[in-house]
Amino acid sequence: MAADMTLEEQKEVAINRFVDLMRIKAYETGENKELEYQIKVAKIKLQSFGIDYSELEF
Repeated sequence: MAADMTLEEQKEVAINRFVDLMRIKAYETGENKELEYQIKVAKIKLQSFGIDYSELEF
């Protein structure tokens, strides 16, 4: 559960999720509105943790 996770663990999960989404996007050949929405949400979460995700984008 997220409530049992430390802040550092939550940050790691958020980073891993974003990287996974970017990996999917790299192989996506068509428009995928759900994927784009999930990436947008992941970026907001990373920003809320003060994490610069710009180096993680493809």
